[in-house]
Amino acid sequence: MCGQEETKITQANQDLSQNSDSQKNQIKDTTKPTNNDKQEKLSKVFIGISVAIFIGFICFCCAYLYLQTSFKVSILIGIIALLITLWTNKALPMGVVSLLPIILFPSFGILDTKAATSNYANPIIYLFLGGFMVAAATEKIGLHRVIAKFFIAKFPKNTNGVISALGVASVILGTALSNSTVALLLLPVAMSITDNKTLQTRFLLSVAFGASISGITTPIGSPPNLVYLGFLETKGLSGISFVTWIFMMAPLTCLMLIAMIKILSYGIGKQELNLAMFDDIKVNGEHKRLLFFLGLLLLVLLLNSPIRPIYSGLGWNENIILLAFGLIMFIPKIGFLDWDDTKSIPYEIIFLFGASLCIAMAFSQAELGGAFKKFFELFDGVPFVIFIFLACCFSIIATGFLSTTALIAILLPIIDVATQSFLGDNLRILLMLVVTICASFSFMIPISTPPNAIVFAQGGIKAWDMIKFGFLLSLVGIVCVTLFASWYWWSFLV
Repeated sequence: MCGQEETKITQANQDLSQNSDSQKNQIKDTTKPTNNDKQEKLSKVFIGISVAIFIGFICFCCAYLYLQTSFKVSILIGIIALLITLWTNKALPMGVVSLLPIILFPSFGILDTKAATSNYANPIIYLFLGGFMVAAATEKIGLHRVIAKFFIAKFPKNTNGVISALGVASVILGTALSNSTVALLLLPVAMSITDNKTLQTRFLLSVAFGASISGITTPIGSPPNLVYLGFLETKGLSGISFVTWIFMMAPLTCLMLIAMIKILSYGIGKQELNLAMFDDIKVNGEHKRLLFFLGLLLLVLLLNSPIRPIYSGLGWNENIILLAFGLIMFIPKIGFLDWDDTKSIPYEIIFLFGASLCIAMAFSQAELGGAFKKFFELFDGVPFVIFIFLACCFSIIATGFLSTTALIAILLPIIDVATQSFLGDNLRILLMLVVTICASFSFMIPISTPPNAIVFAQGGIKAWDMIKFGFLLSLVGIVCVTLFASWYWWSFLV
């Protein structure tokens, strides 16, 4: 009997082992892409590329046959349509599409190879790279959670208080980090506070909208800001220093933050929330050390910025300053990063920034703005405040169809060339600034800004919720930017 029982047990173990192996194989099979998945992916890529080529060809034909532009300008318009379509349908990775101008522009005689590649090494890119390094250090040591806890403790522990805290935290973080980084850092914080979908939507929107608002506060806050400053530098126009930019934008940031809090807090009441999960977050030596470096960075930027005619500044290059602080993050015993941590840096965004500058150079050399000159001359004689208002509306509407970075890269050279006949340098700089800032105020469409896309994709927000709250906040932004540009910003540029 014992022998029979042992035989049964052995057989049972073998059966369990076989079942376990088969289950593992099934798990592996489900994790591995099947041939059907590969075929479907290849089909999507083929269709996406084919559609992009078709749209590019149609745009080329329309420009050459109907608008009667030169062959070179028509080719440029077709290539831009191709790039925009590929960026939109994601048939190829964004970084790959962003490098295509290096191949396409020299191939069709739009730019030579040296001119095209120089845009991917623009000095402002290193300002951006330094900001990403600081952001990587912030995320690695969890400083963003400490900052979130600090602000949540300063507000009532109810729904209105949390919306206010997340909005303020987004703006504060946005003074040193890019708006997309701020959204990524605070997204898990907003989602962990409650399981109520209605409240969670308001919290996530406060992060997305707050990050977009924070993006205007400093030159490194969002890619369009850097595109704008890079364009002014390449055209030899007077730029805006780091601290001057902050003084210009800080009042607008505060007004937009207050408006956002009021809009998102409307109709939900002051429900009490359990925020015990933040009790375990403690400030350690690493947090204090990084806060010291961030404070020192802002102090150096402040001392470096001129306050004319009283103070001429240190005269250091701001791009080098931020890159230097980014590299300090790698010094052993002082910094926080290893080289492996650079994998989290979104290099594809840097390539996208290079592509935007490359497009701007191509537009400038092709004098594409001349094709729109007659249209812009229709506004000659119109009060400048009306012109600004219309530019605000157009910028926000256009971001519903294009990414903010691509839009600004396309619009700035057109505005610069097409308005030279009736606007002076300062007025053109101001008009381009208005378009750049309003591009960050497109709160309605998920794909308009990086923070919107991040919370929409990862937070499960309904499109209608973003549209209805974003529409109201966008209206506030149009009115505020029009008023600020007509008076306050103008005083800094005269």
